[in-house]
Amino acid sequence: MLTLLAQTGSAGADSQSLAFFNFITTHWQFCLLHFLEFAIWGAWIVVLGNLLNARGFTRKEIGSIYACMPIGTMISILILGPLADKYFSTQVMIGVLHLVGAVLLILMARTDNARRFYWLTLLYALAFSPTLGLVNAIVFKHDADIFGGLANQGFPWIRVFGTIGWIAAGLSHTLILKKGQPVNANPLLLAAGLSLVLGLYAFTLPADPSKVALAAADAVAGEPAVAAVADVGILQGSIEMLSRHPIFFLVTFVGAMAMGLYFAFGALFLEKTGVPPRTVGPVMTIGQWIEIFFMLALPWFLGKDNVNMNWVLLVGICAWAVRFGVFAIGKPLPMVLFGVAIHGICFDFFFAAGMVNANLIAPESLTATAQSVYGFLVYGLGMYLGSELSGWLNQYFTKPTTAADGTPDTVTNWRAFWAIPGVCVAICAGLFFMSTLGRPPAGDGSNAPAEIPAQASEVGE
Repeated sequence: MLTLLAQTGSAGADSQSLAFFNFITTHWQFCLLHFLEFAIWGAWIVVLGNLLNARGFTRKEIGSIYACMPIGTMISILILGPLADKYFSTQVMIGVLHLVGAVLLILMARTDNARRFYWLTLLYALAFSPTLGLVNAIVFKHDADIFGGLANQGFPWIRVFGTIGWIAAGLSHTLILKKGQPVNANPLLLAAGLSLVLGLYAFTLPADPSKVALAAADAVAGEPAVAAVADVGILQGSIEMLSRHPIFFLVTFVGAMAMGLYFAFGALFLEKTGVPPRTVGPVMTIGQWIEIFFMLALPWFLGKDNVNMNWVLLVGICAWAVRFGVFAIGKPLPMVLFGVAIHGICFDFFFAAGMVNANLIAPESLTATAQSVYGFLVYGLGMYLGSELSGWLNQYFTKPTTAADGTPDTVTNWRAFWAIPGVCVAICAGLFFMSTLGRPPAGDGSNAPAEIPAQASEVGE
């Protein structure tokens, strides 16, 4: 009997592997699209704080520059995404925006002035942020051709190449950065080169279906921000969603601020803890390796009818408290690396699962609105405020000092810096736990395992 089960399991695994291989060889264009999209982002965003610190920017300036990406996200959700969807072909928009982005990245690499760098980064954010949704949209707009109308089942096989691209870009830092030297502009130049390649490659992608087909494809794709902006009742719907589930959205908002803080200063913290600058990027990819597993396993953790949703969300927010607690202790280094490694739990169990929960708690008439509110709070306003406040907070705990060779230097009280967000998310974890006592998790009545919306993978690499 055991032998039969083993043979059956092996046959199932072989069949799944064959299906995966056949899928990616048939639809390699979209796999490559996602690989390049996230390789561009991962090439520079992780170590940007290290580069700016090496250039002498203040911690406030670093935080403000990191806040540019959430600003771009908010504007793209409200304005650029709907305009692109209504007036332009998706592949053309991706190509043009990435060609513009390549030029801006080169200018950023050549700029040492903080004010000029800020405005260039903001312009780049306005160009790049819409493409995060567009690379998903173009896949779903070809839904019938690629998936036979079952896009959500095959999308993770394409999206996983985005995570692989992010990891590959991070690992490349050992080749493009000099040993024993601070982070230089090479990550930005690498991103510029990749952006140029993607900008040209995008024009070879299959053309959009008709505008009539686009409307139906968007509904399948889960691009609720576009639909919601067109809805004249978006403001009223948003207020209704926030008033119905204030604790969930409040905890989500605080968690998003914590994520903005982590992205802004996590890599710089690793460098100051003893990780060589050229290996900071590769070390940060540990979290993405773990994330692949938890993202694919998330439907299993959520269980049938998402019965475990509240517990999954609670574990996710607690993981953020653990991460900040470990960072506050600051040693030994393997413990700090553990804080990096649990990114899969921090992101997938809270933000990816949270997007599923936002869909479950919303009545059918407010599904698109719920996703828009969630995306705006997490990837827009929450990360913006988190990035801005992280700069002020880090500057407050950073004092001037003198290095051993007599040159001016700075020292940061990292324990206090990480303890503050750690306490905040711990309080939110307790608040969320109390709010769920005696309340069953939201459910949609489906007997199928939870499906992860496309937007859950757009940000948080």
